[in-house]
Amino acid sequence: MEGSRKLFEESVGAVPVAGDAAAIIDELRALEDRKSAISARQARLAVALDLVRRREQAALGVPADQLGAGVGAEIALARRESPAKGSRLLGLARALVTEMPHTLAALETGRLNEWRATLLVRETACLDAADRAAVDGELAADTGTFDGAGDRSIISAAKAAAYRHDPRSVTQRAARAETERSVSLRPAPDTMCYLTALLPVAAGVAAYAALTRHADAARATGDTRTRGQLMADALVERVTGTPGGITGIEVQLVMTDRALLAGDSEPARLAGYGIVPAGWARKLVAGKGDNAEFTTWVRRLYTAPGTGELTGMDSRARLFPTGLRRFIETRDDTCRTPYCDAPIRHLDHVVPWYRGGETTSANGAGLCEACNHTKEAPCWTARSADRARTDGRPSEGRHAFELTTPTGHTYSSIAPPLPGTAARARTAAAEVPMRSGRGESPGRRKELKRYRGADAVPRAG
Repeated sequence: MEGSRKLFEESVGAVPVAGDAAAIIDELRALEDRKSAISARQARLAVALDLVRRREQAALGVPADQLGAGVGAEIALARRESPAKGSRLLGLARALVTEMPHTLAALETGRLNEWRATLLVRETACLDAADRAAVDGELAADTGTFDGAGDRSIISAAKAAAYRHDPRSVTQRAARAETERSVSLRPAPDTMCYLTALLPVAAGVAAYAALTRHADAARATGDTRTRGQLMADALVERVTGTPGGITGIEVQLVMTDRALLAGDSEPARLAGYGIVPAGWARKLVAGKGDNAEFTTWVRRLYTAPGTGELTGMDSRARLFPTGLRRFIETRDDTCRTPYCDAPIRHLDHVVPWYRGGETTSANGAGLCEACNHTKEAPCWTARSADRARTDGRPSEGRHAFELTTPTGHTYSSIAPPLPGTAARARTAAAEVPMRSGRGESPGRRKELKRYRGADAVPRAG
């Protein structure tokens, strides 16, 4: 380990040795060992932070079942990870430091990387501390047990050892897993997405077999779609009960008026998915063929010239709270906690209402449920933050606020740019002479400013 550390320290910042393949491989290995050692150190630090924070919260009178609130989020922010990942990292650290010394030692010496240590922790999660420590000693990863082993081999060994030490807990874990069945959606490249179902194995196998039989029967009758396409189409139609799967659910598509009406190439943004090509967005709005799949409404968004800050939007037949909610959700897109991109579940006051915070767009932010609860943990604070233009001139920058953790570390949250923001910034820079009074009349300048501040938002439902 000492040799690896020395090689690491000597190699950082150095230019790779040209033509020396052996030296390149040695450095790659040294860096990998160092990464594992750093992961082990981060685990020890995470547990130390957890202990410090629990003592502080206990002194403040926090109930025992709430001690440790917000620690996972602090770790996530420090490591530039999502809050959900931060909680998992904290759980991994607790298991390694307090219950699995052999696995921790293997991580420190580079025999295991962080992911494979995670696999051992995950497969022993159902055991009590004593049995987990016994499995850790039996597998003894620090002695080279898993040298050359792949992920599946490590998982199999951990499962077998866990079952030998406590078959009842392993069996109960399998039965309990059925209660965790769920369905999730996440983006995929090229305007696609992954619809994933976590199911009991019997139900999953049965569903897959039914889709397979349907696809085979369709191809036998001459359907030209591929087997995978037939299975995917059948899944959507059977779940929604509608050919094509369009069921009247509202789809929020944000795009500039130029992209919608003038063929501009500025990408659009689809709520719950992310950035999509302008051509694809126009096709979605137009529908397909004579029987359009969508009824489309256009709701105008008003943005500040140059910065793209959302300043207002049409409010058709909506009560104020509903309109304000839609405004903030459109502006923020996903959870505003740094590094978290979970869907918005709560509309939160940046400065809490009970501390005098107003129910306004400037004091509102979209958060996921977990981040909203974390923000209310002891010693966490948030405040509005004004942003200035990079050229030093005052401007209406995108909505921003600052989140401060109990350690005093501050993280900035800035609303994502709306489609067209970069183009508006370029246009604004090019029109500086116009703003100074050269080349355009005051009436023309006002007209151009009003035009640049209105974007079209198709809403398909």
